[in-house]
Amino acid sequence: MLIYGFQSILSWVQLALGVYAAVMLIDAAVRREDAYRAASKQTKGMWLIFLALATALLFILPIMSFLPVIGVIAVIVYTVDVRPALREVSGSGRGPRRGGSSSDGPYGPYNGGR
Repeated sequence: MLIYGFQSILSWVQLALGVYAAVMLIDAAVRREDAYRAASKQTKGMWLIFLALATALLFILPIMSFLPVIGVIAVIVYTVDVRPALREVSGSGRGPRRGGSSSDGPYGPYNGGR
């Protein structure tokens, strides 16, 4: 009984990872080609291949085999390294605010009455 519950949990985790890999594949597909070069990352085509293979492996093979784990690693690398660099280069990132610090009011900096 416990084994069936564990397999059920693993199947839900695998489904969630597969859906997340598909979302990252779509994200990689909508980014501009020149943003990959400007961010000094691999080409857009290379990342599309990596993420498409990862998505396919996560939906086809069981999660406890070797290849889907490599696919998950590729998705993680895209998520934590490539995607933030692309967002920064293309200007859609959540970088530092332009126009002052977080203590600025509508008429200038607030210094606590000093």
